[in-house]
Amino acid sequence: MRFGRTSKAVGVAAVAALALSACAESGGGEDPGTGGEGQAQGGTISVAEVNPFSSFNSDTATGNVDINNKVGLLTKNNFNYINSDLEVVPREEFGTYEVVSEDPLTVTYTVNEGVTWSDGEAVDADDLLLSWAATSAYFDDESDPDPEVEGDETGTTYFSAASTAGLDLTAMPELGEDGRSITLVYSEPYADWEIAFAVTDTPAHVVATNAGLADGDALIEAIQNAPEGDPENPEDRPDISAMADFWNAGFDSTSLPSDPSLYLSSGPYVISEMVPDQSMTLIRNDDYNWGPVPAIDEITIRYIGDANAQVQALQNGEVDIIQPQASADTLTALEAIDGIEVLQGPELSFDHLDLYQEGGVFADENVRKAFMKTVPLEAIVDATVRPLDPEIGPRMSHIFDFGTEPYNAAIEENGSSEYAEVDIEGAMELLDGATPEVRIMYNAENPNRVDAYTLIAESAEQAGFRVVDVGLPGAEWGPALEEGGARWDATIFGWISPGVGVTGVPQLYGCGSASNYAKWCNEEADAAMDELILTTDPAEQQELQIQVDTALYETGFGLPLFQSVGINGVSDRIEGTEYMSNQDGIWWNYWEWTVAE
Repeated sequence: MRFGRTSKAVGVAAVAALALSACAESGGGEDPGTGGEGQAQGGTISVAEVNPFSSFNSDTATGNVDINNKVGLLTKNNFNYINSDLEVVPREEFGTYEVVSEDPLTVTYTVNEGVTWSDGEAVDADDLLLSWAATSAYFDDESDPDPEVEGDETGTTYFSAASTAGLDLTAMPELGEDGRSITLVYSEPYADWEIAFAVTDTPAHVVATNAGLADGDALIEAIQNAPEGDPENPEDRPDISAMADFWNAGFDSTSLPSDPSLYLSSGPYVISEMVPDQSMTLIRNDDYNWGPVPAIDEITIRYIGDANAQVQALQNGEVDIIQPQASADTLTALEAIDGIEVLQGPELSFDHLDLYQEGGVFADENVRKAFMKTVPLEAIVDATVRPLDPEIGPRMSHIFDFGTEPYNAAIEENGSSEYAEVDIEGAMELLDGATPEVRIMYNAENPNRVDAYTLIAESAEQAGFRVVDVGLPGAEWGPALEEGGARWDATIFGWISPGVGVTGVPQLYGCGSASNYAKWCNEEADAAMDELILTTDPAEQQELQIQVDTALYETGFGLPLFQSVGINGVSDRIEGTEYMSNQDGIWWNYWEWTVAE
């Protein structure tokens, strides 16, 4: 998750996560600061990614996909990052943050003087305040008095943020007299405060002018003067609505916009070229000096969904780094190529099947549970990740990573054993003669998703379900996640986590969360999640997460399928790469990459 950072939906595989940001420990990657010292500067490289780019704003529910986040790593900077030991590392070249009070929890963030967007505008108070407004739900006043009555909602949800966890506990912030700081006051202690806040991908001065405001100062005034949301007394907030409308969709694009303000950079690279659904080229931001300065001058990202095509491109020297869909065949093919390094390991990601709850065929809990009983978990694992890891089994927890101690504790309590084996007879009994139609949406260009869909469809039809294939191309499945009910009844996709914190749980499963595409809502689980984000004791966190995990199984949310395994292939002309299990993948230490002499 990103926000700071949040769980990202991924075309290859994605996961529930939380968020993010001293130098790393040994083995964790060294932040060189003004970096590159002792490194040869220059060179160009090409990296293959599975999914095509879709938005310059990865903080929205629809923009929250892995490739957009990775491009954000190259073009944006922030208060912290996560190293390969899954530690939050402050980035003091960009700015600082400090807890100024424990009771109430109060945190001040300050951007260093001289940090700018690539058009020369400072990253300062308007950017900080917009980031808070967009990811705090402060202005939302939407309510749904009767969930059973379609169209019964009143009020408005303004910013479609992928996650608001944590910042929804804060009041209107105070801006510092220096014009570069913001102070957040939490109504309650918050476990993941260090990763809750980050400067979003979107420059405030650009949002301001596109929302009809004069400039960033006018944006600040509009945010400070707008009333807090009150679902019992909803009211119009025209300036907030205009900002939110542009923030939500104005930065979405698969080609290079004619307006360069839509793709400004505050990081070490700026985007110079985009070929829709094919590639993106980034070049060095010569003004950047508020973080590690990379050695590479130019990076081209090529979108290659097919794993065999990625391997072939690496072998032919067309790309230098690949991160393909992992399979035994892919690993064998890579190991047969001279002059490359294969990096392999577990990923903090899992594929899952979600069932849309808000109306439609799966509004009935019995139908949901019947469908879950038909899912052939062992066969799916055999077809996808077991050839890479013979010890791996189906993932039987929505929350905990396979094989960890919390995972082993959870599966003893969460009720997942009911779905460990296919039970066609039990499914038919729940259906009681009904033959429901189920539309399943997935990335049709992802081999693992195709295999999972095929196996699920074949098994479900044995119980009487009529399955309709509504799989979509790689560039279309992400935006379609928000169209549950209208476009799909069940969907297969993944979440990938940053690997720190617990805020990913309410991001994915909280009532009303924009990333909760299944529209699942359970009051007891929601109460546990409210308590979770305020709890710092690891044992208490684990117990609360098991409560949520159990509710997900008991009410028929859907099923996790498998934990992913990652494979990277790297040409021997590239030095400094290191395997990373979280959502940043191999990009996590891009500033340390060099081209060999």
